[in-house]
Amino acid sequence: MGRYILGLDAGNTVIKAIIFDRSGCELALAVRDGRSTMPRPGHVERDLAELWRNAVAVIGECIEKAGIEAGDIIAIGCAGHGNGLYALDRDGAPLIGIQSLDTRAVGVVAEWAGQNVGDRTYVHCLQKPWAAQTPTLLAWLKRFAPQLFATIGTVFLCKDFVVNRLTGARSTDTSDMSGCGLLEMPGRRYNQDLLAAYGLGGCMDLLPPVLESAEIAGHITDEVAALTGLRAGTPVVAGLFDVVASAIGSGVTRTGAASIIAGTWSINQVITDAPIRDPSIFMLSTFDPRRYLAIESSATSAANLEWIVREFLEHTDTDMSPFELCSDLVASVDPDGDIPIYHPFLYGSQQNGRARAGFYGMAGWHTRAHMLRALFEGVAFEHKRHVETLHKAGATFDEAVLSGGGSRSHVWPRIFADVLGVPVTVARSRETGALGAAIAAGTGVGVFADFSAGSAAMTQAARHYTPNGAIAPAYARRYRLYREINQAMGPIWQRIAAEQALT
Repeated sequence: MGRYILGLDAGNTVIKAIIFDRSGCELALAVRDGRSTMPRPGHVERDLAELWRNAVAVIGECIEKAGIEAGDIIAIGCAGHGNGLYALDRDGAPLIGIQSLDTRAVGVVAEWAGQNVGDRTYVHCLQKPWAAQTPTLLAWLKRFAPQLFATIGTVFLCKDFVVNRLTGARSTDTSDMSGCGLLEMPGRRYNQDLLAAYGLGGCMDLLPPVLESAEIAGHITDEVAALTGLRAGTPVVAGLFDVVASAIGSGVTRTGAASIIAGTWSINQVITDAPIRDPSIFMLSTFDPRRYLAIESSATSAANLEWIVREFLEHTDTDMSPFELCSDLVASVDPDGDIPIYHPFLYGSQQNGRARAGFYGMAGWHTRAHMLRALFEGVAFEHKRHVETLHKAGATFDEAVLSGGGSRSHVWPRIFADVLGVPVTVARSRETGALGAAIAAGTGVGVFADFSAGSAAMTQAARHYTPNGAIAPAYARRYRLYREINQAMGPIWQRIAAEQALT
């Protein structure tokens, strides 16, 4: 039997291919960055043909870099960003890819709130609608793009599209479909009444069969083998919602364990033995028939730093990477000093889709280091708000594992530990999403007995951070101010949105 597992991780723009051995060590990594398009304000889409081209490219490059025979890869797993909407037409051809940063359906969500639609969906899926949620976007297309809607043959999530191109299979998995509010929970199946609550009665045929995450969805086709260098017939499992994959790939599999992901999204999740029934919890997912994840999330995390770097620091005249430069600048600022407040709402907030980012309390003596420190703290503050919601609902924890791009910084994990007031561990692997997908693949072909066994074999801690009690009062004071400004700005953001609607 071969010795290696291929993990794919398809984010909102980037797709990665990584070959792992059975102990979780990386043999080779290949990455391609795609392009988002914004055809209208609030619309965030991608070219599905480009996504597939990039997937083919990274797989081929990764195999070449690893210098192994394709037959040595025993299985393939894919993780992908949740929610958004990836559709095929009735002939199985790519139709549209809407990303999870999309806010076009904010108005639909506001309308539904007045009609108590969320109460009707919550009864079934333990979630309420939000703007980039898959069924909400499908309902938006049905109402505002009826001609396109009429051509939809299959509604996928991101990783489902990649699995489909690899194998020809029309499938999805429980982690993604529960995470997007399309499964009855804890029954873990589609429900006609749930679809009707979203205004999607009659759309059951658009939804693919639901498999367990480690279940084999299909096998590499001859055509794909010729394109990528993979061996035809290699099994591909159904895969995972990327936040669940990142939890598993960072070693978080036991009940009561917490995974925090500082990536494009702020992800804060705790594993429970039973679904938490509390409408304040944003999202529910599951990765095996016995365990669930209570998830608090929003598009408010490291995407803020990516924007700052892209717009202002990418071409800085230094040999250091711009992200390392940012971390050094942040570390140069006294955390107990005079620091502005930053709201990380470039793509709205969980509580208000019309929220906007902003720096508050700027003065002439503040430097870019102060602004970056404010940004790092503002992201951590929004994670803290999510964590407080989890705690109030009963999903408690006393330590957490941090993953995502933010975990690579030498200073951000320290800020997380201090702001959250719990010890924080950073996993050895920087590519926890792809690693989690590889663990699912290994489980699917019998290398591991289950996710916990796979995680124990393939993950390892790298760094630990304990909270600094001396700085806790300063963070508590700034966090209170962060929340107060957020509340005060609400009516202003509504006015801004109304003005923009008139132009």
